[in-house]
Amino acid sequence: MKTQIEQAREGIVTPQMETVAKSENLTTEFIREGVASGKIVIPWNHSRKPSRIAGIGKGLRTKVNASIGTSSDIVDYDAEIRKAVAAQAAGADTLMELSVGGDLDRVRRDVIAAVDLPVGNVPLYQAFCEAARKYGDPNKLDEEMLFDVIEQQCADGMAFMAVHCGINLYTIERLRNQGYRYGGLVSKGGVSMVAWMMANKKENPLYEKFDRVVSILKKYDTVLSLGNGLRAGSIHDSNDRAMVQELLINCELSELGRDMGCQMLVEGPGHMPLDEIEANIKMQKRMSGDAPYYMLGPITTDIAPGYDHITAAIGSAQSSRFGADLICYITPAEHLALPNEQDVIDGVKAAKVAAYIGDMNKYPEKGRERDKQMSKARRDLDWKKQFDLALFPEDARAIRASRTPEEEDTCTMCGDFCASKGAGKLFKDCLKGDKI
Repeated sequence: MKTQIEQAREGIVTPQMETVAKSENLTTEFIREGVASGKIVIPWNHSRKPSRIAGIGKGLRTKVNASIGTSSDIVDYDAEIRKAVAAQAAGADTLMELSVGGDLDRVRRDVIAAVDLPVGNVPLYQAFCEAARKYGDPNKLDEEMLFDVIEQQCADGMAFMAVHCGINLYTIERLRNQGYRYGGLVSKGGVSMVAWMMANKKENPLYEKFDRVVSILKKYDTVLSLGNGLRAGSIHDSNDRAMVQELLINCELSELGRDMGCQMLVEGPGHMPLDEIEANIKMQKRMSGDAPYYMLGPITTDIAPGYDHITAAIGSAQSSRFGADLICYITPAEHLALPNEQDVIDGVKAAKVAAYIGDMNKYPEKGRERDKQMSKARRDLDWKKQFDLALFPEDARAIRASRTPEEEDTCTMCGDFCASKGAGKLFKDCLKGDKI
């Protein structure tokens, strides 16, 4: 079967493109052209068709990804299902299943069955886990085992897959020559691949045999997300030579993958100060020919554990504003513990707010009408309309209900001193609908 990008290049508008066009209020031809050029991707899989279709790329709303998964310390299959369902209910557009503990086939298949979202993962996790179990040493991973894992996970229904193709011997040399890092390496997949390369004195097979990676994912129309294994885990490492070198390689590979008929994403950094976000995104877009950019946060300060969903939301709003297309949520548990269900919900909602703020500025001509309507509803003390317009109406209703005001048309913040109520009386004579 042909991929979305191959069909788009032939002038075919697929049902998936039609769904994206409808959800984004855009023409099907706009979506088809975006997919054909590689500027838009639609996470999909011929063997498992997610009922919720998300378009990711230029001209579309910024999407939010949530990540779940077991660890070697905590393996609770039911908890991961609950987190997956909670992420979907909170508004996530995509989901990544990133387990490294327990029966990895079971948790992956159970999560895929539990949600309607496009599900992605990182195949290196299972590959190195299985090598450690089989040989007692993850560095004894056989290349064939790695490619077999990728094939099996695609067959299970992965709609997109983060594959660490951009780490090679040259990027490791850059890391050594710059004197390592303040924050070290923070990508599990990235560290595992670097360790394998150093132990075996071999090139990364995912880079060396990139065409084989593409051929597997292309068979299932799985989007290839080029993993960010050397992303910065400290704002002082942001945009260092190793990170930029991997980005350069991933941008080059994204072009090659597109030419081969595979949908391609490029992944971006984890920690980055605000003043570097715009330049990083512009660099990625320029070098990749506007391939969709998947930003992991970014976290914008290193000193707020417990509140990294906020530090990341600040960075994500900037990322969305300057052109990022998919952002990965960060939970309050980041750097501290395996997220629980409430952490997942809080992380998704913070990221959704950030994506909306970014889109308001990325698409000012169409992204601010809802805010104008909310302002009018507040001015007019129209509580029903305020809740209808809210990103999370149930949360807003619950807060108001927990502190019921004496008068229904005010809130307990101001009570009798409600500014909107008082000002409305003063200027009611000049109020002319939308003109105020």
